[in-house]
Amino acid sequence: MMFERLAPEQHDTLEGVPEPAETPVLVGHEEASGMLVNAYRSGKLPHALMFVGPVGIGKATLAFHLAHHLLKYPRHQEAPAQLAVPDPASPLFRQIAQGAHPSVLHLTRPLNERTKAYKSVVTVDEIRKVGSFLSLTSHDGGYRVVIVDPADDMNANAANALLKNLEEPPARTLFILIVHAPGSLLPTIRSRCQVVRLSPLEPLQLTSVLETVGQSSAGSEVAERAGGSVRNAIMLAQYGGLEIAQALDDLVHSPRYEVGSAHRLADVVAGRDGAVPFDIFNRHALDLLSGEARQAALGGNLARAKSLTDAWQDARNAIIEMETYNLDKKQHALSMIDRLNSAFRM
Repeated sequence: MMFERLAPEQHDTLEGVPEPAETPVLVGHEEASGMLVNAYRSGKLPHALMFVGPVGIGKATLAFHLAHHLLKYPRHQEAPAQLAVPDPASPLFRQIAQGAHPSVLHLTRPLNERTKAYKSVVTVDEIRKVGSFLSLTSHDGGYRVVIVDPADDMNANAANALLKNLEEPPARTLFILIVHAPGSLLPTIRSRCQVVRLSPLEPLQLTSVLETVGQSSAGSEVAERAGGSVRNAIMLAQYGGLEIAQALDDLVHSPRYEVGSAHRLADVVAGRDGAVPFDIFNRHALDLLSGEARQAALGGNLARAKSLTDAWQDARNAIIEMETYNLDKKQHALSMIDRLNSAFRM
């Protein structure tokens, strides 16, 4: 299904799929949205929220819908009891979607103007935009909303700069941090935010969202593997993700290391035009580690859970390092397979 793209292209844009800022329908998360709306109506909305959950379940979409709600109803006493549904034809929706509304600042991984590739982190220069943004008076006395998406991708300097903004925010300012792995953030940042945990979408909810973006043909295996994530489902269905995930699963769970299979998979994901398959490979590697860590924790094996959590952090650091220094993709993929094999055999 074709749509009119309004939002600026981002580091994780998928062709033909709306960005969160231009998604008019929020599926799921009724409990969280109800809690946030009630907090706003009562004048008790925190100055900083952290939306926590897996990638692709609608955290950023909820953030933009909440921003729309606050700007549409600047007087909290007059706000409705339900989160406002944006009208795609309205100037407010279009301004927010285009990144042009003076009261909404969306910070994400910026484009490197020299290389024309997106940077691997949210930089301190991006976070410094908050200061000038908050120094401007709101045009109607309403809220100003800062969305950091994802906050996991901030480097150390950016995180420290954000912390200063969180310590003494101006009145009627809301920070929303989109977070996939809260353990990656500074404890001092986490302590200044109210955590809102969002769950993966249920199968019927996932199917509903896929239909709205023209992906209704995705099969049951896609839905099963997607883990309640719309983004995962689209990547699995449209970019060879099922084959990549299955190949990595087979390598990790094989009783012996299959050198030939590892090299064939590395060749596939490291191809010249393989940015999305490479992303699928890395995300699935992280998902395997986090899933195994979760199972170990639930089974009471806390030592193994910690070991796998440490392996997840090491793997994520390796991905960031590879992107930062433009390292060899095939060698990275082979090293990641070795890393998974070592972690799973401990």
